[in-house]
This record gives sequence, structure tokens and C-alpha cells, in this order.
Amino acid sequence: MYVALRCFTCSYITFNGYLVFILSLFVKGMANDRLRALEDVEKEIALVLQSAGTIVLELSKEKANASLLDRQLNQFQTSINRVESELSSQIRYLTQVATGQPHEGSTYSARKDCQMALNRAEYARVKLGELGRTCEMMLDPQT
Repeated sequence: MYVALRCFTCSYITFNGYLVFILSLFVKGMANDRLRALEDVEKEIALVLQSAGTIVLELSKEKANASLLDRQLNQFQTSINRVESELSSQIRYLTQVATGQPHEGSTYSARKDCQMALNRAEYARVKLGELGRTCEMMLDPQT
């Protein structure tokens, strides 16, 4: 007997004497995207520090290069805005996860649903086995 159930974020739950649960690669991809975004923020912070250092160095000179200061200041402000935006996004995501609100990156509910489906399938398998043995005993009372 072969039964396949479809789950929200899991690939397939198959029942063929054994239960197999395969979690979708989508979840792993989202976690990797979040980590990559944080690595990009780290690189952007390095650019902020580099721009700030260049600005301070240029201001320490007797005759500062105004165009260099303007370029570095512009780069500094742009980088700061990107860092602030991405960190705000990460904080919003973590706030949603921590408060239990539904969000697109959460897999807990889907994993729980899949685990419950596995439990129900196992329970059904056990009960069908018991029913089959009972039917066999009723049809063949000699054993």
C-alpha cells in the first residue's frame, strides 16, 4: 500500500511501511538569505568606518579637499541609511518571530502540522493493522 500526503512546506510524507519526512529547501534558503543580508550589513559598516576615517583625516589637514569631503560624506550617509534600513528589517523579522505573529519566514506551524500528519498516519496504520488482524481472526476462527 502506498499513500502520499502533501504538506505546506514539506515535500512529501510517504507511507510505505515507513514514514519519511523531507523538509523543503525553501526554509534553508530563507535562513541563508538572512545571513547573507547580515554579512552585507557588516561590509557596509566597514565602508561607513572607512568613510568616517577618511573624513576625519581630511579635516585634520590645514587645507581640506572639499570635493573629497563631499564624496566621502555622501558615501557615509548612503551607507548609514542602508545599514539602518537593513538592521530595521532584521529587527522587525526578529520581533515577529519572538511574538509568535505569523510571518513568511516561520516554519514552526508548518512543521508542527506535518508532524501531526505523520502522527495521524502512523496511528491510522496501527489501527488498520489491528482491524486487519481482527477481521482475519473473525474470518478464520481456527487460529
